[in-house]
Amino acid sequence: MQAYLLDFANFMLRWLHVIAAIAWIGESIYFVMLDNGLKKPKAAEDREKGVFGEMWAVHGGGFYHNQKYATAPAKLPDDLHWSFWKSYTTWLSGFALFVTLYMFNPGFYLVNPNANWEWAANMSGWQANVLALVFLVGGWVVYNELCKRISPDMTRDGLLSIAVAVMMVVVAYLSVQMFSGRAAFLLTGAVMATAMSANVFFWIIPGQRRMVNAMKAGETPNPLDGKRGKQRSVHNTYFTLPVVLLMISNHYSFAYNHEHAWVLMSLFIFAGALIRQFFVLMHAGKIQPAYPVAGVALILVAFWLGAPAGQPAATDRDTADEGAEFEEVHALVNQHCVACHSREPTQPGFAAPPAGIAYDSEDQILSQKSLIQQVVASKYMPLGNMTGMTDEEREVIAAWSE
Repeated sequence: MQAYLLDFANFMLRWLHVIAAIAWIGESIYFVMLDNGLKKPKAAEDREKGVFGEMWAVHGGGFYHNQKYATAPAKLPDDLHWSFWKSYTTWLSGFALFVTLYMFNPGFYLVNPNANWEWAANMSGWQANVLALVFLVGGWVVYNELCKRISPDMTRDGLLSIAVAVMMVVVAYLSVQMFSGRAAFLLTGAVMATAMSANVFFWIIPGQRRMVNAMKAGETPNPLDGKRGKQRSVHNTYFTLPVVLLMISNHYSFAYNHEHAWVLMSLFIFAGALIRQFFVLMHAGKIQPAYPVAGVALILVAFWLGAPAGQPAATDRDTADEGAEFEEVHALVNQHCVACHSREPTQPGFAAPPAGIAYDSEDQILSQKSLIQQVVASKYMPLGNMTGMTDEEREVIAAWSE
């Protein structure tokens, strides 16, 4: 029952997380489009009132007239709309998902027993949990310090962008060295997502509140609050596409199980940022196809790098055996797979067999032969190689022909 409750909570939290993320990302992309698409107001009356730009749009059978004020309007309405709960809900639901799925079973989902760093391979579950939390908090602290020290007055944002890009490469490398493949991709995305939500919580919304309070008091708002909010909002929009990709990466073992997984991750991050740059500029009326071309080029490099190597030539042993005996395969499945893939799993944290696939009988194993060979060859299974399947055992399953 405990495993079932965790599964159901995971299901509902994932639903909430996806809905909140769609709402937050959609609103963020819309406001970037709106801000970049503003035109100088044509009416002299609007210009006199301090209108900086305007946009006319049609949607849903109606017409909309958006205006942006460079300075305080004559009067602020009482029902001023604020955009922050979508951000907070996305992060809180995502963190709750991480706790229920990864931190409740860290030895299975976080620890990489094959890590190159011996101390990482030998971490206990609680140590992995603490390290994951430190990783998230540390990522935000480093990013925030880079912003404050390199471009505190928003005059060196180009240099800051380079520094943040280098930081993300380092984050990708460290995550792969310290955690299992799936967790490494997820945590790298979570570092960016944490920075995005923290930007809203610590900088964007407080700055906007100070500006509103100054306007209501008849004072001139501090222009740095607006500039700083703009800076962090721009960072958020470039993080968006890489974060979404990393959050859905747990289905694709060719990426996170690759020996150069951190390189693949970095390529995807930069590709997403470049593609997003194209749309940011497009909304401002500038069509620069070099950005998406460069982004697609990076994706193609990742495709080439992640492609599986060719099959080795058959050895004398391969020719003699011509496929492993089923009894040997059956024993390996029982040793490495059945703890999870059973009608009644014995692995803690599972209330039912993942994807509904069980190997309780010989017929069930035979019916899933192709799938078993695929996930074992790609090293997607056993998950995190928690059972310690050797390369020799994987070769036995790969040679299984009858």
